[in-house]
Amino acid sequence: MKKRKNDVSQRKESPSRLIDARIQELGDWRGETLSRMRSLIKQADPGVTEEWKWRGVPVWYHDGMICTGETYKNVVKLTFFKGAQLKDPSKLFNASLEGNARRAIDLHEGDKLDDSAFKALIRDAVALNTSGRRS
Repeated sequence: MKKRKNDVSQRKESPSRLIDARIQELGDWRGETLSRMRSLIKQADPGVTEEWKWRGVPVWYHDGMICTGETYKNVVKLTFFKGAQLKDPSKLFNASLEGNARRAIDLHEGDKLDDSAFKALIRDAVALNTSGRRS
């Protein structure tokens, strides 16, 4: 079985460096958006850890998974694993709304996002993870 060049086991690089490389590789609004969201996540939770999963998806953790940062041709998708359990008074969630557990934020080129509301959502996700409640 041939390994892909961005597979962690192949490159032996830290997840943070792989995420840096992905942002650079994108080289467009998606990279800028992913970088901005990553920065907001780190501001909201300085104790967050990063992982590189599923052959190229950044995942942020704090006592469990918080969210992923997937990039597609026309969207940057931030999927919160326990999003259905989070309060979202600013209505940031705009995708995967029908599921029992996950909720997502789809960001298209030019979309604006309330930074304060996003950081509050990250902090709430961390609080849910650290509370011991499981979905």
